[in-house]
Amino acid sequence: NGGFFFDDTDPTVWKNAKSGYETVKALDLERNGLVWLTPAPANNTWALAIRKDLSDSEGIKTLEDLATYVNGGGFIKLAASEEFLTRLDAMPAFQEAYGFELSNDQLLAFSGGNTAQTIRAAAQNIDGVNLAMAYGTDGALSALRLVVLEDTKGVQPVYEPAPIVRKEVYEMYPEIEGLLKPVFESLDLESLQSLNASIAIEGLDAGYVAEQFLRSKSLID
Repeated sequence: NGGFFFDDTDPTVWKNAKSGYETVKALDLERNGLVWLTPAPANNTWALAIRKDLSDSEGIKTLEDLATYVNGGGFIKLAASEEFLTRLDAMPAFQEAYGFELSNDQLLAFSGGNTAQTIRAAAQNIDGVNLAMAYGTDGALSALRLVVLEDTKGVQPVYEPAPIVRKEVYEMYPEIEGLLKPVFESLDLESLQSLNASIAIEGLDAGYVAEQFLRSKSLID
């Protein structure tokens, strides 16, 4: 969210994980006295997620692969919110950057932005849907066998979760950084999807899920 709070910066900065992190780290320390610590290697931005069976059979792993498949005559139908389909920085930006276009009959539009609906539509192949609007760490993705396509051209801003701490607290307890570093480094995209699925799909308690994950990584006794 650095791009939102510091909107006087070059917007392209936020589309690269490293430059975005270094920018918000410096600005938040200077202006707000906040220290940014090690981020998680997981991007929770707007994404397109495809059915795993189609991804595996056609080798579709990135948005470039998707464009090649669409332009080669492959069938794709997308479930997404009306906002995602019409906002210039969302689906239109993906199509322009990767050089493909979906017609109106290849779209299933929802009035709201609930990704649970779009993911379910793709998982259940409702009206032929095999592609869904999603957020990168949505728990239902792995549970319903959908794969997030890599945005190799950086169309969307990067949203990597990171802990922040007030400068005065960090100076009193600098060991916070070392304690949290291995925790956040272990939270890659697949791990966060799985953890979120345990809570959202299986209904497990969030505290229990977090504790079991930390134990499995030997981060707590």
